[in-house]
Amino acid sequence: MKRWRQTFIPGLLALWLLSGCATVPHTGRSQLILLSDAEVAQMGLTSYRRIMRQSPVVTGQPDSRRVRYVGRKVSEAAERFLRENGYADRLPYFKWEFSLIRDDETINAWCLPGGKIAFYTGILPYAGNDNGIAVIMGHEIAHAIANHGNERMSQLLLAQLGGMALATALEEEPETTQVLALAAYGLGSQIGILLPYSRTQEYEADRIGLILTAMAGFDPREAVPLWRRMMAAGGESPPEFLSTHPATEARIREIQDFLPEALRYRPTP
Repeated sequence: MKRWRQTFIPGLLALWLLSGCATVPHTGRSQLILLSDAEVAQMGLTSYRRIMRQSPVVTGQPDSRRVRYVGRKVSEAAERFLRENGYADRLPYFKWEFSLIRDDETINAWCLPGGKIAFYTGILPYAGNDNGIAVIMGHEIAHAIANHGNERMSQLLLAQLGGMALATALEEEPETTQVLALAAYGLGSQIGILLPYSRTQEYEADRIGLILTAMAGFDPREAVPLWRRMMAAGGESPPEFLSTHPATEARIREIQDFLPEALRYRPTP
């Protein structure tokens, strides 16, 4: 019997004890977090560098400058948001980078732990303008600062590896651990796994992301037409973005409910 099976029961008990030790900024929801900020940031950096080496990165073009400009504004808002909500201890683990990947067929964007962010050129027509880019950027950054990837990775480690420590999992189950990490951070389609965020995590990313958009000086009301454009692009081959961020009319109504709160965070003229 493998050691991970022998560690399942004590690992499970330990996880229950630790589950209340982390909370989501602003919402205060308790999370099951097994990995440190340093561990997930390093995993994010490793994955980001590998993807960048394999991808046609756009530089020195108006669209790439737009993505970096909006990214800087929203990430600065995210840092203020963390400080104001009492999570300044997480800031050292975010080293923001913003890349645009030339792939008109891929309608997607993502943010890895540590603030490594990529947009694909295929999503820009749906963003439409800087406000739309900011809404997408805010949503993805919200997933990162809310530790949603870490939370999913922790859940997957428990389910697949019996709560084994990451260092042990990397040593004994390296291929499985890599697959779980990519799936947890929204890149699972590259390895044949599509893992949507949970409804709760999407709710939090929508709410926090709209606040970040507003704090950065952009208009969060662009979220409604943006999601409608995404829904209209569905059909037999829906955008990859909708595989991990499903859009529905009910979700759009919830976003509309969040907007009054978000608009209060817009800078005063």
